[in-house]
Amino acid sequence: MSVLDLAPVSSDSTPGAALRASIDLARATEALGYHRYWVAEHHSMPGIASSSPAVLIGYLAEATSTLRLGSGGVMLPNHAPLVVAEQFGMLETMHPGRIDLGIGRAPGTDQVTAHALRRTTDLSADDFPQELAELMAFMDGTFPEDHPYRRIKVVPGGRPAIWLLGSSGFSAQLAGVLGLPFAFAHHFSAQNTDAALELYRSSFRPSETLDRPYAMVTAAVVCADTAQEAERLSAPMGLSMLRLRKGEPGLLPTPEEALAYPYTPQEAGLVASITESHVIGDQETVRRGLAGLREQTRADELMISSNIGDPKARLRSFELVAEAHPEVLRGIADA
Repeated sequence: MSVLDLAPVSSDSTPGAALRASIDLARATEALGYHRYWVAEHHSMPGIASSSPAVLIGYLAEATSTLRLGSGGVMLPNHAPLVVAEQFGMLETMHPGRIDLGIGRAPGTDQVTAHALRRTTDLSADDFPQELAELMAFMDGTFPEDHPYRRIKVVPGGRPAIWLLGSSGFSAQLAGVLGLPFAFAHHFSAQNTDAALELYRSSFRPSETLDRPYAMVTAAVVCADTAQEAERLSAPMGLSMLRLRKGEPGLLPTPEEALAYPYTPQEAGLVASITESHVIGDQETVRRGLAGLREQTRADELMISSNIGDPKARLRSFELVAEAHPEVLRGIADA
């Protein structure tokens, strides 16, 4: 089991406090036995502080010693492949054997922000296979002799573990063809989970990286000592997603703000459809929910996203999950 951290910024907090809470959570989940800890790239979103995964990963790696750290993910359309190769090559050189480079093919933001990041309107998600091939060639030094980038050296040249991320079948199939591990965003695209994982496994070709498919599934989880408290803590996630869908991203609401929001019937229906795959409840409810998800997906690894604004409540959620899965976490820690 692993952790996906969005570094949530609630309406009663600050980005600085959110980033400090991420470092505290990384230390705590390492002690609990979680396997890896990923941070996600988001831009122009006041409620998420992790705009620069490479920078945050560096701080998290210094604060921990055994936890694998990575990006969930770096959105490749936003960056020149050489820049990503240099950033994560440096991270891997500084923290050998601990860095994951999770790559996504969507910008993860609006078109204006995407243009401001890359300064071009020519790139699209359709360019992703070529951009990915370029990134891997920079890292492995495998450009053909006649390629204009052949003489470029990535310094430092560490090679992190490369993952493909997705919420549909495109990256699933590409990960399979390339023999790479694949992570699926079940927490916001649950309707596509089974089909994408089947496509990944059926497309898989053994590579120097993997001899068999390796799939990770990310689940939205809120666990508390009581079911009532878990429902209260999960309320901001629905309102936050509603505002994002309406093009009005903001700070993560407090539970009180979310529970007081006057949802229209249409808004309530949309939130229900978004959150129906979330695993919310007390420890036993969450244990059963995650067991069901693992059985459904045959995932090799589950990654838990708990977008809770209160750092203490968020840590308690991960503690309860760890207590409910001692055999899984102990096995990871021993390995």
